[in-house]
Amino acid sequence: MFEPVAITGCRSYQPEVCASALRNVIDAVDGLDFVRPGMKIGIKVNLIAALKPDRAATTHFELVGALCDLIREKGATPVVGDSPGGTYNAAALRIVYRATGMTETERHGGQLNENFGQKEARFENAKEAKSFTYTAWLDDVDAIINFAKLKTHGMMGMTAAVKNLFGAVPGSIKPEYHFRFPGEDRFAAMLIDLNEYFKPQLNLIDAVIGMEGNGPTAGTPRPIGALIASRSPYCADLLASALIGISDAEAPTLRVMKQQGLAPETVEELEIRGDYTPFVVEDYGLIANRRSLEVLNNPKTALGRVLTKSLRSILAPKPVVLRNACVKCKKCVQVCPAGAIDVFDKPAKIDRSKCIRCFCCQEFCPKGAIEVRRPGIAKLAGKL
Repeated sequence: MFEPVAITGCRSYQPEVCASALRNVIDAVDGLDFVRPGMKIGIKVNLIAALKPDRAATTHFELVGALCDLIREKGATPVVGDSPGGTYNAAALRIVYRATGMTETERHGGQLNENFGQKEARFENAKEAKSFTYTAWLDDVDAIINFAKLKTHGMMGMTAAVKNLFGAVPGSIKPEYHFRFPGEDRFAAMLIDLNEYFKPQLNLIDAVIGMEGNGPTAGTPRPIGALIASRSPYCADLLASALIGISDAEAPTLRVMKQQGLAPETVEELEIRGDYTPFVVEDYGLIANRRSLEVLNNPKTALGRVLTKSLRSILAPKPVVLRNACVKCKKCVQVCPAGAIDVFDKPAKIDRSKCIRCFCCQEFCPKGAIEVRRPGIAKLAGKL
């Protein structure tokens, strides 16, 4: 019923190691069987910001280069692209391409996307996103490969294959989607809609070096040493979640994709090609551990649902400014969709009455001066 998922070891980003491991994991799921000569294959990478590869925030360019080689072996042309947060134009993307090392993929025959137009989609079968704006370059290719990075994420707990498709939405309008699809589960359903609309033919996860802690941009690189491949972004994410020990309560995309029947309930039910147990990191640093919310997942009555909503509001993690680290650059003010942040002559201040807990401020702070923290009552609940 569910697509198989493969995992293989990849202990470094040395070119020859990447090439061998990537070929092995893709072959294990016949991942490039759809490629025909003359096709243009879009590689949707994670280029969240202009961060160097050693920050572990972006899909590593050596892996993308190795994928370009495999695509060209098939007689097809690889096109590499993404829409990071912020301005989406040629000047902004050139900076990101250089910083992340993606310019190196051109040596492997990869073409960096230069189409920065936007289009409107109608998706009647969507659960949430029945209409949305997307980056036009995805229409220029014959098929899409989704090449994600395994990281923690302030709002969604984990970002991997499913979350990576949010990069189909132009960066400048991403904040609007937190208003259109408020709350973790609705936002997760919107992400799943994007995956169902674009239907990537292959999903890859760079878990060679992941990011733990204050992800997805200001966390700490953490070696995992693996590559994951599947035709299904949901099965790929379920296996990835097992590597870092994140639960459904902590990662809304896991919870919602299972509710929609897109993945099995447990990793044991997956058809896994390869042994994943050597790559499990027992003490992986998650964001604002949400295990205290697990008891709130399945309210049975109307009263229970009301209480659940109230308790989630009380116990939910919040963005907190590290005053000594804030340089008053006002990036958080620019990206906050709720207008909940002010920066004057003092460090950033968050108006809690306006904050919608989208964590855009935490995600895009260039100094890592905003962290996700749990209220004291939530920490106490987690110990009960």
